[in-house]
Amino acid sequence: MDSGFVRNGAIRLQWRSAGRPDATGPMLLFLHGFPEFSCAWDVMLAHFAPQYFCVAPDLRGFGGSDRPAEVSAYGPGALMSDIAAVIRHFGRDKAIIIAHDWGGAIAWGFAARHAAMVEKLIILNAPHAVPFARALAHDAGQQRASHYMLKLRLPGMEDRLREQDAAALAAMFNHPVDGHNVLPPELLATYRRNWLEPGALEAMLNYYRVTPLLPPTPEHAGAAALQLDPAQFKVQVPVLVIWGMKDQRCCRCCWRASMSWWATCASRGWPGPGIFVRMRRRPVWPP
Repeated sequence: MDSGFVRNGAIRLQWRSAGRPDATGPMLLFLHGFPEFSCAWDVMLAHFAPQYFCVAPDLRGFGGSDRPAEVSAYGPGALMSDIAAVIRHFGRDKAIIIAHDWGGAIAWGFAARHAAMVEKLIILNAPHAVPFARALAHDAGQQRASHYMLKLRLPGMEDRLREQDAAALAAMFNHPVDGHNVLPPELLATYRRNWLEPGALEAMLNYYRVTPLLPPTPEHAGAAALQLDPAQFKVQVPVLVIWGMKDQRCCRCCWRASMSWWATCASRGWPGPGIFVRMRRRPVWPP
């Protein structure tokens, strides 16, 4: 496993890689979700390295990447420019993107706006922005499932998490049946050390503070106020969506509705919680 940094303007992004950079096959680019970072993909990198050059960056604000203080620094344009910078850093003009959760949200937008840089898109439990916005605005089930996003935006939430030793973030990896934490102890310890570094929680929570994709409240219209232009969000590259059918944060309506937003598609349901699709020892998808 190799690691290093790439610059995108003033932002420095850390990455991990496996496989040969000069391999002639496609580059696989793995994008993590909240509250993880690049090492979440180590098993997948090792699995695919014999055939592909694999790269997993820390999204800005996570892991060893820079943590800009401004909330506006976490907008979609900035996040997508980071992805382009990583691909170009390795001398590639495109990649197969495998993405989960927040990484998936970024990847959907990147594939729509930068189709020439995406060979294929593989999404693990991350809804397309347009059906997700509609569900947040009108579906009571999705509004309840996404209520946690409103909590993570609250002023001082980083201090509350820090005071509790980030226990609430660790609990996101508890098994829904027996409650045990499914992360290897050493990985959980690595996550926790990173979460508690100065400025880390603030940066991670800025993803929720900048997004307009929120359940509506009496004080804030959230997604109900959005008027998204469908033409800007259509994905023309081949897409495979893997969906954990017991996802507690994204209802199945988002999965079904997302299928109309790409031209060449395939979709597979997996009988488990969404966050655990990424954690399988062997992938449930082909590149």
